[in-house]
Amino acid sequence: MSPLFRTVRRAAASGRRAAAAAAVALLLAGCGYGAGGQGSLLPGAPGRSATPASSSAPLPRQAAPATAGKALAALAGLPVKGRAPKTGYSRAQFGAAWADVDHNGCDTRNDILKSQLTGVAFVGTSRCKVARGTLADPYTGTSIAFVRGQGTSEKVQIDHVVALSDAWQTGAQQLSAQQRLALANDPRNLQATDGPTNQQKSDGDAATWLPPNKAFRCTYVATQISVKAAYRLWVTQAEHDAMARVLAACKG
Repeated sequence: MSPLFRTVRRAAASGRRAAAAAAVALLLAGCGYGAGGQGSLLPGAPGRSATPASSSAPLPRQAAPATAGKALAALAGLPVKGRAPKTGYSRAQFGAAWADVDHNGCDTRNDILKSQLTGVAFVGTSRCKVARGTLADPYTGTSIAFVRGQGTSEKVQIDHVVALSDAWQTGAQQLSAQQRLALANDPRNLQATDGPTNQQKSDGDAATWLPPNKAFRCTYVATQISVKAAYRLWVTQAEHDAMARVLAACKG
């Protein structure tokens, strides 16, 4: 465990936000990342107090941190709070399922299937409805044949990496309807995977569920951190600690 990681973990655990921020700044500076610079983890992102979470403006896009060190730094910047009540949650709070948010004529589910499957074929002359393809499932480390149809489509499901119910209980209640719609359809928060595995995850966070394929856990957790940072969500203490344990074991 690096001295910097120990500093970040101790600071976060004790609530010393200034110390945690200093450790994050040190790591970012060492990696060539400056606040607001081209390498920023949140390019063009306003400070947390600059734009209220309830604003109707879309929140900034952000790539998953490229290394475990950067992911740990981003994790240290997330607020740690208790889980809010699930009161008022429904899938409808995040808009219609699989809306065409990019206005390309295809719904989000088919966009994800097109981008994450290989050997894709379409229904008839459609360039949207995926008829079949093959998924290299990162959650299970297996190859899954997708065939569109009753009883077969559900073998490949689209997982919200940060589950919408979890998001609702960690800050999404304070987002605008437009921002919640963006979160539900954000490609970085969507992963095609084995249906039963997705059902097993349900709305679990990193403290209660991780992909069976251990080789993918670093990427999975880094993506969750990226999404939570971009949409100004928080983590619970158990979730924070689980993420930190995964990242501490990652190599680069």
